[in-house]
Amino acid sequence: MRPRYWHYWVSLLLCAALVPVLRSQHLPLKFDWIPLGVAYWGLLAAQAIFVAVLLCLIGLPRHQVWEPFLARYRQNPFRIVALIFYFAILAWATNGVKALVLTVDTIAFLELQDRQKAQGLRRAAAAVLTPAAYLFFGFLMVLAYNCAIVSVRFNFAFDPALAEMDRWLLRGHSVGDFAHWAVQAFPLSFFHALEFVYFGMFPQIGATIILVALCDGKARALRFVGTILMSYYIALTIFYIWPSQGPYYLCPAHFSRFPASLQSYNIQKTLIAHALSRWNHSPITRIPTDYYIGLPCMHIAQPLVVLWFVRRRRRMLIALAAYDVLLTAAVVLLEWHYVADIAAGILVAALGIAITGGPLRHNGAGPTPARGGTTG
Repeated sequence: MRPRYWHYWVSLLLCAALVPVLRSQHLPLKFDWIPLGVAYWGLLAAQAIFVAVLLCLIGLPRHQVWEPFLARYRQNPFRIVALIFYFAILAWATNGVKALVLTVDTIAFLELQDRQKAQGLRRAAAAVLTPAAYLFFGFLMVLAYNCAIVSVRFNFAFDPALAEMDRWLLRGHSVGDFAHWAVQAFPLSFFHALEFVYFGMFPQIGATIILVALCDGKARALRFVGTILMSYYIALTIFYIWPSQGPYYLCPAHFSRFPASLQSYNIQKTLIAHALSRWNHSPITRIPTDYYIGLPCMHIAQPLVVLWFVRRRRRMLIALAAYDVLLTAAVVLLEWHYVADIAAGILVAALGIAITGGPLRHNGAGPTPARGGTTG
């Protein structure tokens, strides 16, 4: 019953209550498994491995990452030729970006295989896949419960209050004012870059699972995922008490000024329509992938949890912190969240870390494997 294990108990409690909660709102106990599975275990996993490799190159010592890798390829130059052909085939079949990501992922897997014996490779896979599966099923529950909350609580009830709070915090201005200024000042490519940063938050979580699992062990990776999920569970509670959608809902000019080609534009429009549909109890056959929680901003809370768990690796911490500054700008300029949402996200992250994250038991700048862990 130590606080760092509370996330398991809360997860079990939410799992046990899921069926009666969904039935009370006439919601199905079915999910869109295929798109969810492909997105999480396919697309997101590939991106997470790629980001994990970049963070290793940035944050881990050269003698641990680069020198063994280069020595191995000098001894077997045929691998380089094979990888070039592999990249060329992937580029022809897909595109250059996907080919680069998949090639780097393949190199990372081969490198891990070279550094681990069969037993160590199985242990490393278990250390990564166990917390990854825990996060997957925990997030499914978050999607189900946030759908149930929108069915019983009007999703836009506190948007006017949060908008007024923002005007007080910003001295008469609003998030919409900054977003509309940016639409006039910058080209469309700028907003596509903002979207790249905004949606790039998710591979950051997966990459941290990989790095923490391989460097510090499965137990610490589970604590990382538990902290993320505990933050989500706190967010669900706040969302039930103060439901809100985001500044784009109240902004009368948002969908007329924002470029319709943006992915955010289509997602925001869909979320408003689906939230109203849930409030009116329109029948659905499956729990959708819609995420309605506006307050708090989990795009701020989750990266802060990441920073806490990688804080011993200074260069990684600096790189991720710089990225998160851009992420905060993307959250505002894409009109996803109020400033109050961002402040609440910081508080939720701090509370999740205080409950579940806990202090590290070992010090030092390099990766130190925990019991049952493997070195990366």
